[in-house]
Amino acid sequence: MYKTKRKRGVILTSTGIKRLQSAILSVEIIENKGEHLSLEEISSRIHVSTRTLSKLWSLSESVDQKTIKLCFSAFNLELHSEDYTIANKVNETETSKLLSIANIKEDLSQRSKLTSVVEEHHTRTEQIENLWSYPDGPIPLTSPFYIERPPLERKVYREVITSGCVIRIKSPKQMGKSSLVLRLCAFAQKQGYQTVNLNCYQFHHESLTDLNKLLRHLCWKIATQLGIDPNLKEKWNEEIGYNLSSGFYLENYLLEQCQSPVVLVLNEVDHFFEYPHICQEFFALLRSWCEEVRHNPKWQKLRLVMVYSTEEYISMDINLSPFNIGLPIRLNDFTQLQVEDLARRYSLDWFKAKDFTQLMSLVRGHPALIQISLYYLKYHEMTLQEIIEEAIANGGIYRDHLWRQLIKLQENTRLAKTYAEILAAKQSISLNPIETYKLESLGLIRFEGDRILPRCELYRAYFAKQLSTIV
Repeated sequence: MYKTKRKRGVILTSTGIKRLQSAILSVEIIENKGEHLSLEEISSRIHVSTRTLSKLWSLSESVDQKTIKLCFSAFNLELHSEDYTIANKVNETETSKLLSIANIKEDLSQRSKLTSVVEEHHTRTEQIENLWSYPDGPIPLTSPFYIERPPLERKVYREVITSGCVIRIKSPKQMGKSSLVLRLCAFAQKQGYQTVNLNCYQFHHESLTDLNKLLRHLCWKIATQLGIDPNLKEKWNEEIGYNLSSGFYLENYLLEQCQSPVVLVLNEVDHFFEYPHICQEFFALLRSWCEEVRHNPKWQKLRLVMVYSTEEYISMDINLSPFNIGLPIRLNDFTQLQVEDLARRYSLDWFKAKDFTQLMSLVRGHPALIQISLYYLKYHEMTLQEIIEEAIANGGIYRDHLWRQLIKLQENTRLAKTYAEILAAKQSISLNPIETYKLESLGLIRFEGDRILPRCELYRAYFAKQLSTIV
């Protein structure tokens, strides 16, 4: 009978391998973007050979206890007594027999679980990266960063299911109009409605020089989005004039083929004010469509939504204006509670009451500027103090937004001068109501009792410097 020769060393238990694999997975997710660490990479991290590691993973060949301690400490684990067992020839043989099946299954099961977790991490990482993309443009329907402003959403949802409704959504740029429209259209589609969402800036300049071309282009776009052959050659009657022809085309050709209600959204409709030779007639026609929608049964499938920043710059007969009919919706600044809610969604749990006070003082509740602020605080890890100091000095992270506003003022020297007076005023001053209205439409001012003030401290600091060179 042969004597049993004792073999020095230890092997990992099932508890030990689970703890170690879990720790390695954490490192893969946190430090390696979810990618598996190769045997060579783990070897380099622990400072032991790949051959020794292979023995360790086998759960059948022993290694010295020092190696296991190195392995655990490399992944921030403390070695416990239940993580390993003493190996000798006898129990090693028994272990080999027992683990040859059980541990292979365990290892495959564990690796399958790890792979599943890593794949889930990849998906989650991609989602997070998408969520944390720079907040420019409408907020996607799937984004958690859309802040509702009750009761506005409820009002537009209720109105859009009313036959022949007209909805007017008005506010300065970057206040959330397009984000609200996305949700309005999604709600309408859930009701089985068809939606047509048009941006008036997409019309070619050539179309805006001639009203007949504009109306043909508009009708073509509506038909195309409804999936209907425009067929303008046959259905457009030049002899009766373009106003009547466009109305007949909508009523007797497009709406006739639609079995369900149609929501027609005209975004940035105030763009047409830049073309005064056609805008009066176009808006008078749009008003006539609003009247048809309300009173003509053939038109009541149509729900008309107009989205705009201003009703400037021309004088219109109030009976011919589309801007005084239908449900008016105006988007206001976020409240501090809404800003706090949004900060939580960005996982900025460290934000304190004084931080919200400072941020609100700088940009008030301006939706776009709040989103930009929280994005930089979260993604670029800037401190709030750095953001404020740079903003006051030169516009900082808000520079693009401020530059767009400055261009508007530079295009109208008189308006720039009026705004400079507001910035410098220490008490209430009298202003031309038309210019006050234009500044409000641009979102540059706010009202506090009978006083007209800069929208926020950021505007006061930035425009006081910039306008001093042009006024």
